[in-house]
Amino acid sequence: MDHDLLMIFGVAAAAALASPLGGLAAIVTRPSSLVLSIAVGFAAGVLMGTFAFEMMPKSLELASVPLIVAGFLIGLGAVYGLDLYVNRWHMAGNAADEKPAVDRLHKRRRPRGSGVSVLAGGTSAEEVIEGITIGIGAAFEPKTAVIVALAICIDNFSEGMSIGELSLSETQKNAKWRIIGWTSLIGLAVFVAALAGWYFLSGLSETVIGILFAAGTGGMFYLTITDLVPEAEAHHFQQSAAIANAAGFLLMMTLSRMT
Repeated sequence: MDHDLLMIFGVAAAAALASPLGGLAAIVTRPSSLVLSIAVGFAAGVLMGTFAFEMMPKSLELASVPLIVAGFLIGLGAVYGLDLYVNRWHMAGNAADEKPAVDRLHKRRRPRGSGVSVLAGGTSAEEVIEGITIGIGAAFEPKTAVIVALAICIDNFSEGMSIGELSLSETQKNAKWRIIGWTSLIGLAVFVAALAGWYFLSGLSETVIGILFAAGTGGMFYLTITDLVPEAEAHHFQQSAAIANAAGFLLMMTLSRMT
């Protein structure tokens, strides 16, 4: 088998397996809120370190600053649009003045699915962006693909745990099978997208690859800031989420310099 194909197959498989493994961990251990805050906070820090020290610098090596900014905003805007669609075009934070009005609207028109299905379905769609980002990274530098895949592995494991915990807390029938099914779908999405990204995009020019890589960064940045950071902070004890976040950030800074 071709060495490059073997490499992308391996990193994509690792990222794919992380999600169902996280779901299984939730089934077996039923993680406490403290464990969730540390796991999700660490994942958020890992992703932020990957953006800062690996993904954006590599994008800027391939294309100009205006093009990278445009690519980043396109990726961020695409995931933001998906978030709006899932939530019926209305969202508000728990402390927002607009929260009561949004809640009334959602009582009339519920978000597209239950809490678990909204989270898992949205995550599956977002995994396509993350998978393509792995494939694009492999198209121009294997080291970048490995670091990005490592970050996504950690992210997917923590998301699998979150989906498992939420599904178990909803006490729905066949919760364990729902956890396995949703997390496996998430894993399949990232695996297929990574292989597709590598196969179909590896022949593009460096400028286009840089823009696409920045777009993937923008989408993943949105998910980190809107999903992972708030969830980790909501479960924290003695700011365990912030400490774990810092640990993940410093880990990726160190790895990016060592490699």
